[in-house]
Amino acid sequence: VQLQASGGGLVQAGNSLRLSCAASGRSLRSYAMGWFRQPPGKEREFVAAMRWFGGRTYYADSLKGRFTISRDNAKNTVYLEMNSLKPEDTAVYYCAATVDYGLGQDLKGLYEYDYWGQGTLVTVSS
Repeated sequence: VQLQASGGGLVQAGNSLRLSCAASGRSLRSYAMGWFRQPPGKEREFVAAMRWFGGRTYYADSLKGRFTISRDNAKNTVYLEMNSLKPEDTAVYYCAATVDYGLGQDLKGLYEYDYWGQGTLVTVSS
């Protein structure tokens, strides 16, 4: 699976942005998808994830209510809608995929994922 993240850019605080992650090479059917981010000088951290089976979603506690993950299976694409952006949301955002084996998986963990996109930079100005 090849993943291509896009949609990043420079945005003012309080505004919204939608990131896309397009997959090629294989259908995302049966794959759980995740979004992670890496702020400047910091480690990569979990943002959101979504299962294939049942569509259950997971969010970092600090981002609940502002960020929404969704997927369009017909387009083989996953999205991350980001609202009320803050300067601290500035980061490179990565999408990732892993086969959905079920609820025993820790989709908040970096090492759960087998495939990663190249990242897209989001810069939020104050």
